Amino acid sequence: MLNVLRTSLTLIMVLVFFSTASARNYDEGIEYQRLKEPVPTQVGPGKIEVVELFWYGCPHCFRLEPGLNKWLKSKPKNVEFIRIPAVFNKIWALHAKVYYTAKFLGIIGKFHKAFFDAIHLKKEPMNTVAEVKKFFIQQGVSAKKFDNVFNSFGVDAKVRRARELSREYGISGVPTLVVDGKYRTDGPMAGGHKGMIEVLNYLIKKESGK
Repeated sequence: MLNVLRTSLTLIMVLVFFSTASARNYDEGIEYQRLKEPVPTQVGPGKIEVVELFWYGCPHCFRLEPGLNKWLKSKPKNVEFIRIPAVFNKIWALHAKVYYTAKFLGIIGKFHKAFFDAIHLKKEPMNTVAEVKKFFIQQGVSAKKFDNVFNSFGVDAKVRRARELSREYGISGVPTLVVDGKYRTDGPMAGGHKGMIEVLNYLIKKESGK
């Protein structure tokens, strides 16, 4: 009987421990920050917006991809996820044009990972329009179609807006996750890529009122 009681108490303690760990609270100013000025979201009523700011040349963004893609498969139904290429200089602007060109062409689904892989696994330079154009052609896009979309007003407008949002979100590096235009977290604050996903889930629950 005594052994049964000891086993039951041990089980209860284990359950309490894991319940407490899963319900961990994070502190504003430590694991995440509140934006000085909220940024209007792009989603409808009842939806929570999650924005990832990234740069194709960033090794940390590349390493975040597997965990982020896993999260996307099980994210809450009320969450809408948006990728925004951060823009701080000419190379980042070039890669932002790459991202939006692929979106306009309707190939971003397969293109996104392929472009990351080309830079970080294959060590292919993607710092000029010529190098980027060659890559698009390798993905089955004609040179003419690439030129038309890459140099279009629509792509330029998206890049300008991405540059503005990079400032409005007040980011200093990537990858950064922004929840509902109010809160942001990154690797240094959250303690790594896994921590970013955990803080992200916490902030989503916070915004959902759970």
